[in-house]
Amino acid sequence: MKLLFLNLLNDGGATFSYPTFAMLLICIALIVKALIKGDAEGKTRKLISHISLFALVWGFLGQMIGLIGAFDSIQIVGNVSPAVLASGLKIALLSPVFGMVVFLVSRLGIIIITWMQKEEIPSKI
Repeated sequence: MKLLFLNLLNDGGATFSYPTFAMLLICIALIVKALIKGDAEGKTRKLISHISLFALVWGFLGQMIGLIGAFDSIQIVGNVSPAVLASGLKIALLSPVFGMVVFLVSRLGIIIITWMQKEEIPSKI
């Protein structure tokens, strides 16, 4: 399982997959911190939200750059077998899928933080 995960990270392109993985770890750490210490001001939730959206867009940027490179190679070679094309498309989809996983995990964390947050009772003076 561990080897499969590392292979997927490398197949998706280290330039995009490893930073996305780092963003996942940061979001998980922030979620745990917010659950333990609380997030009364909402600063941690906003930070998680921004990082998760950045990871999503970063994944799609990796896909676009990968597809442009693949289409350049296809243009140079000319005739490409369907198997080679399918393999290239699979690799191009790994980066945005990983970005979506980070986005979904982070959004789930935000939902849990919001749900667990104690409501502030306004004081009447």
